[in-house]
Amino acid sequence: MSFDYESPLETIAAIAAQHAASVDRGDFPTEAVRALGEAGLLGLVSATEVGGQGLGLPAAAAVVERLARECASTAMVLCMHYCGTAVIEKLGPERVRREIAGGRHLSTLAFSETGSRSHFWNPVSTAVRVAGGGVRLDARKSFSTSARHATAYVWSSRPAAAAGASTLWLVPTSTPGLNVPQPFDGLGLRGNDSAPVIAEGVIVPEESRLGEDGGGFAGMMEIVLPVFNVLASACSSLSWFCTRYRETAALREACRACSESRTSCRASVSLRSARSNMRLTAAASLTSAWAGVARPPAASMRATRLSASATLPAKLTTTVKPSAARRVAMAAPIPREAPVTMAICVFMPPSCEGE
Repeated sequence: MSFDYESPLETIAAIAAQHAASVDRGDFPTEAVRALGEAGLLGLVSATEVGGQGLGLPAAAAVVERLARECASTAMVLCMHYCGTAVIEKLGPERVRREIAGGRHLSTLAFSETGSRSHFWNPVSTAVRVAGGGVRLDARKSFSTSARHATAYVWSSRPAAAAGASTLWLVPTSTPGLNVPQPFDGLGLRGNDSAPVIAEGVIVPEESRLGEDGGGFAGMMEIVLPVFNVLASACSSLSWFCTRYRETAALREACRACSESRTSCRASVSLRSARSNMRLTAAASLTSAWAGVARPPAASMRATRLSASATLPAKLTTTVKPSAARRVAMAAPIPREAPVTMAICVFMPPSCEGE
């Protein structure tokens, strides 16, 4: 019997909403995260064999999106927790997997670094084996969500000895030598505790490595990135626009008839937002198909016969032809064996018509 995550979700969303103002002033969403753990939602994507709910990316995206409507910081904390959990589920020890499944472990990523620019997959931080056993980690991470509140980081470094771009480690946030020098102060996400993390002479056991030495690139690209792409999109709390095909079709027709600048035209801006999120839903479907979990209903993934007009700005009155509305179609059914990396590049938002 599948876990019913929707029943407790509304209660948790209400908790997130209740504390949203204080969270945006900088408080960590402790109450919402505690409720997520108690309801089994921190273990939503953990395997049933370790006590988790065994659900996949579509369920995770639905939970993140619902919370994002109430509190962006809470949604981002959960987004990064699921990203870290995905790695630990594939490569981590059973003990930690059980802690996550039981709601006793909050995960996050520590990939981005000063010096690596946007190439998060190619860290400049080091991992050096030390005499007597163990590995020394030194790094200046640019930021990590839940930096002071997570249980452990899924951490990246250069390989200790092997060839390859990177290696992944599980590093408890309480490890001596870790320092979080300053909090994050970003509009709308102030409470997600995203902050730089500095590691100076941090010693971890060899067993803390997640996967093979030098295998971090594959873990980032094949495990983390598809999950992050979908869940970060869900954090925008706009994905529910994906079903607004009538409005999208009408806006598309309005853009074709309008001579205003694409950046100032309200219809154009709305159209780009709606089209972008329609494709994000398709990307979520692609990833779930690759992972072997159930696809969302076909009707939610592509437009069918659409007609009538949607509400438009006053100066953009137009009639939408049914044929034009039908052209607002989503992707064709995606084969289950499609490579997951397609989710990264196929459904990028297109430019507006005429640009």
